[in-house]
Amino acid sequence: MYFHYWALFDGHAGSGAAVFASKFLHLHIEEQLQGVLEILQKPSLQPPTCMGEENSLHIHPSGGSSQLAPRFFMEKKVKQESLVIGAIENAFKEMDKHIGREKNVYVISGGCTALAVVCLLGKLFVANAGDSRAIILRSGEIIPMSSAFTPESERQRLQCLAYMQPHLLGNEFTHLEFPRTVCKKEVGKRILYRDYSMKGWAYKTVQEEDLKFPLVFGEGKKARVMATIGVTRGFGDHDLKVHGTDISIKPFLTSCPEVKVYNLEQVEHGADDVMVLGTDGLWDVLSNQEVSEAVTSFLANCDPDDHHRYTMAAQDLVMKARGVLSDRGWRIANDRLGSGDDISVYIIPLMCGNKPPQPR
Repeated sequence: MYFHYWALFDGHAGSGAAVFASKFLHLHIEEQLQGVLEILQKPSLQPPTCMGEENSLHIHPSGGSSQLAPRFFMEKKVKQESLVIGAIENAFKEMDKHIGREKNVYVISGGCTALAVVCLLGKLFVANAGDSRAIILRSGEIIPMSSAFTPESERQRLQCLAYMQPHLLGNEFTHLEFPRTVCKKEVGKRILYRDYSMKGWAYKTVQEEDLKFPLVFGEGKKARVMATIGVTRGFGDHDLKVHGTDISIKPFLTSCPEVKVYNLEQVEHGADDVMVLGTDGLWDVLSNQEVSEAVTSFLANCDPDDHHRYTMAAQDLVMKARGVLSDRGWRIANDRLGSGDDISVYIIPLMCGNKPPQPR
């Protein structure tokens, strides 16, 4: 059984974690998939609840299965697709542990976000931990395949963790969110706030405890956890601490990815149907719609038989996001400021995605 794999790793505070993950994540995914390989090779077999019980199942010609002697009145049914998702999730966790171990021997600087795609069993499994993005462009339709994980989008998870384990705040931060930092003269007054259980806002009476700096503060690209880091998922950052303190930020960061699945076999794809993967340097300046229009227009002007057309389309996207250097800096369409961040892009054709790869 073969799988195809693509991944983007966007490093921060050094390239060490990104380079390390680029060399090992696919190996961790392979190792995790090996553990369920026999089950994945039998699509008509429902995954057994307990390994070793496979022989207690009948495989019917119709593709169904039933237990000879069910021992439990209710038992949750698990799809094979879920085994692949679980394998990828565990691989991300093991990758982060791997970096944590190896940093004691080698210099592995900083951390990185991770966006990985596994093509297996006629499906695309898109795993994202960070603020990179994946979209599918299909016959003029834009299908989002990832969510961005930032201090803002993960505010409630971060606040809940801080509420449950207040020692992680080091007596320097408050888990509550305020529209701005609270002044000492406002003690006793009522101020807007949000707690971990709230999506809306309410008023509370300001106490001395509220004068501490908020765990999550800022908006958009300026949002930070503990006034330090702007991403909440990925690999590395094991030694990251709040400046001038011994407060570790790693407990608030997670390597757990969100995995979304796209079934390649449900739709017949054309030569211009693609998946676009990009780091935040692309999406900071170009919307999904702008990317869709740029890719669609570029591919329409290419020879359909040119195997380099997707690579060239990716290069064109990078140039559109970077822009042209002028006396006022890098500028893109409509005289907007171009991206000053690193930009990495994949454009993956979908028309052959459901064909099993041939052994070399």
